[in-house]
Parts: sequence; structure tokens; C-alpha cells
Amino acid sequence: MDRTIKLVALDMDGTLLNSDEEISDYTKEVIQKALDKDVHVVLSTGRWLKSCYPYAEQLNLTSYLVTANGGEIWTMNKELLDRHLLAADKVEKMWHIGKEVGVHMWMMATDHVFRNTPPENFHHYDWLKFGCHSLENGKLEKMVEELSYIEGLELTNSMPTNVEANPENVSKAAALKKVCRKIGITMDEVMACGDSLNDIKMIQEAGIGVAMGNAQEAILKAADVVTDTNDRDGVALAIEKYVL
Repeated sequence: MDRTIKLVALDMDGTLLNSDEEISDYTKEVIQKALDKDVHVVLSTGRWLKSCYPYAEQLNLTSYLVTANGGEIWTMNKELLDRHLLAADKVEKMWHIGKEVGVHMWMMATDHVFRNTPPENFHHYDWLKFGCHSLENGKLEKMVEELSYIEGLELTNSMPTNVEANPENVSKAAALKKVCRKIGITMDEVMACGDSLNDIKMIQEAGIGVAMGNAQEAILKAADVVTDTNDRDGVALAIEKYVL
């Protein structure tokens, strides 16, 4: 694939991180080589800033961070550039639905993540994302069905056993387009790597869309190329092949 890549967008869980939630030394070395060539490396994750920033520091990243599935864009100086919020009443409604269906839940506010236990008052927080998890497919299908009745949501997942909701039209792809404009490049000059449905738009819209070997079936079909798994340095192999 003969094109110049100026930005590498990396999902984290199931992609950059191995099953132990670590970045291998080999992957760190390859990313450093990309940085030395003045290629932007951007974490593009469903995580919030607090749980992805330490990894960005490990990698000596200097560009931008796309967090909460595109709900926020940050600089490495922790300057907030963009933010999209969910209405508190919608988050509260989703929590009640999740409680009724019987799923494990997390609700991501700008300054706190609530897991299963809701806040005393939903309106005291600014909300970025709602997520729920279950090993029972029927429960996830029920959640998708119920959440689809709530207007203004973007539904996706970060693994086959969960469902995530952001404000409508929020995606990693939309956030990366804004990052590209800041840098002065186009999505054609981006290589995006991911494994789950919250990665599909950035994989489809990037110049080179890379599915991890462990990716969900829809991602494998949507990608331009498939690399090795997250436990076998798939990200590093893709960077070596298409960027360096």
C-alpha cells in the first residue's frame, strides 16, 4: 500500500495493549521509530483521560489524545480541545434500564467513573459515556433494543460483551478528522488500528484501516488489511510494514 502515513491512530484495549494491559517493549521501540520520523501517534480510545494518559507518557507521545470514543480531544499538556456531553437525564434513564435488564454498568463523567453504583444526583455531573457488560447475549440485545428508543445516542461496543453509548455523531473518526485539521493533514494520511465496533468508522475512513488479528468479524471485513493479534505485536508489525 503505497501512501505516506503522517498519523497513526491506535485503539488501546485489544489493540495497543496486550491481554495483561501492557505495551510490549518491541511495540514501544517501533512506536519510537515512528515518532523519530515525525509521525504523529495518537491514542484513540474508549477510555477516559485518566486511564490512558500514563500509557501515552510511557510512549513519549507529544500529539493529541482522543478519549471516550471521541467524546473528548486532549493535548499531551492536558489541554481540552473538544468535548461532547450526554444529557444527565438520558444517563439516568440508561442506568435504570440497565438495572432492570441486569447488566454490569459503568457511567463515565468528566471527573469520575461510576461502576454499578449510581451517583446520588445525575445532574451534578457532566457525562461522556454510558457502558454496560454482560456475558449473556440476550441481555445485550435487550439493552441495544431499549437504548435505541432513546433519541440522540451513538451506540457501539469496545468488545463483543458490551454496549456503549455516546452522544449522537460522536466517534473516534469524527475526532480524528478534527485532529487532522489541527495538524494540517487529511484522513488519507492516517493509519488506524482497532479491534471493535467503536473503531469501525476510523478504520473505514483512514487511508489505511488495520484490523487486529483478534478483531470482531465486522472489523475484519471493514479493514483494508489485517495484522497479527494484540498479544503478538500486531500494532508494531503494521507500523513497520506501512509507516516506517
